[in-house]
Amino acid sequence: MREFAICLTFSPLLLSIFLLADEGHHHAMTAEELGTVHFETSCSPKVEADFNRGVALLHSFWYEEAEKTFRKVAREDSKCAMANWGIAMSQYHQLWDYPEEKTLAEDNALLTKAEALKTSARELEYIHALHAYFGKPPQPQADYDHAARATAYSEAMEQVALHHPDDREAVVFYALSLLASQPPHDTTFVNRKKAAAILEKVFAEDPNHPGVAHYLIHSYDKPQLAEYGLKAARSYAKIAPAAPHALHMPSHIFARLGLWQEDIDSNLASIAATRKTAAMHMGDASHQFHAMDFLVYAYLQSGREAEVLRAIHELDGIKSLDDDEWAYSVAKFTSLYDLELHRWDDAAKLKPLAGDHRYPNAMILFARAVGSARSGKVDGARAEAAGIEKIRLSLIADKKQAAADGVDGLGKEAGAWLAWAEGKGDDGLKVLRAVAEDEEAEGDQADIPAREMLADMLMQMNRPQEALAEYQKSLQSNPNRFNGLAGAAQAAEKVGKQQEAEGFYGQLLKACAGSDSDRPELKHARLTLASK
Repeated sequence: MREFAICLTFSPLLLSIFLLADEGHHHAMTAEELGTVHFETSCSPKVEADFNRGVALLHSFWYEEAEKTFRKVAREDSKCAMANWGIAMSQYHQLWDYPEEKTLAEDNALLTKAEALKTSARELEYIHALHAYFGKPPQPQADYDHAARATAYSEAMEQVALHHPDDREAVVFYALSLLASQPPHDTTFVNRKKAAAILEKVFAEDPNHPGVAHYLIHSYDKPQLAEYGLKAARSYAKIAPAAPHALHMPSHIFARLGLWQEDIDSNLASIAATRKTAAMHMGDASHQFHAMDFLVYAYLQSGREAEVLRAIHELDGIKSLDDDEWAYSVAKFTSLYDLELHRWDDAAKLKPLAGDHRYPNAMILFARAVGSARSGKVDGARAEAAGIEKIRLSLIADKKQAAADGVDGLGKEAGAWLAWAEGKGDDGLKVLRAVAEDEEAEGDQADIPAREMLADMLMQMNRPQEALAEYQKSLQSNPNRFNGLAGAAQAAEKVGKQQEAEGFYGQLLKACAGSDSDRPELKHARLTLASK
């Protein structure tokens, strides 16, 4: 977790990004800082080191720096076909942020040019495989969307890996392509498990390869699989200590397993690396926002609310770097703070953000709806639920379906609490149970799990025995959550299961070791166990 002293130095360091940026110089990270890869090419020997550096940057999703590096290779060796491959790979962010039409056209032309250059048969296979993603549809009328492109690329990379089984990079990039092309809503995790099996074999042979450790973490980034990713999580940051994403990514596994101290240490290191590299013209604050997201969540689960407030305060210092990410972070952090701490009146009074920040404002309206419902303001809860639905419809009208789907989930949960506030608790339970089952089938991590909210509602309806069962089930997917442990302990006490309650209180105090929080749940836990 973030140490107090580090928190206090956060603001001046943020300011130093802007001061140093004018004076900073681009810094070529060494192999020891990014991890070591060996990608054989027919390019000039003088660009070999830079090319390998570019591949290492790709493996840590440091795409902006990878592109700069491959463009440098192309300038220094105009006949290096694989430089064009590297530039295009830098623009295919396989697990998020899919290329727009303009980028598809540009990289299609770039790869066509690469195919015309004299190069090896193996390198042509790499280029052809990537061209399967960026190229035109195989049939003029085919619906060649991102999923179809990702599948075509993965199938082509499988052939590259089969033709060159000793080419470690082909095998590793093929494994990543399996993650990028996994079917939506696949609860069997077929592609994840296949990728993990491939990567585990390479990990045993080359434990210092940055891509292998990184993609293993992604493969196991589900509650059902997270325990298998702990070795990779504890290795990746050591392999590529200069890459902000490499320092953050292990926290995906730590968060899944409720290892809050490791989670927070990981994200503090990532934030520090982001500041340092931004001052050297290497990327911006985008990595920092993501790391702060996990950091704030872990602070809340381990009873360190003062650090959360500091993080919220610090957001103003990085607003100008990315307004959309800033808005998302403000909405999420402030909403979570009030909801996790049961500050219902404060949640009901949260202010929406100015500007076109519809998804972040839907998050704020959700917090307002729950806060209103939990504090007896039924009309307020009804108005906020209606506001969420209005945002959902506007996103659909603008053909932003993914965002609309996310808002729909918030609307369902807000509607469940509204139903409870209106005296229709059973209807609310039914909705939350359905949402919880969808969450758990997907294996995705919720900010506040729907199963836990279901248990909370059962407690409000004086049904502690049922609530205890739901808290226990939620904790299986979301171990060591503060409210999950506290709620389970309170439910166990109400049904006379004192030994179970003490067990949960013990876990809660362990998760909050070192905390000076005055949350009533912690006070009660300490008193309960002190009396034994």
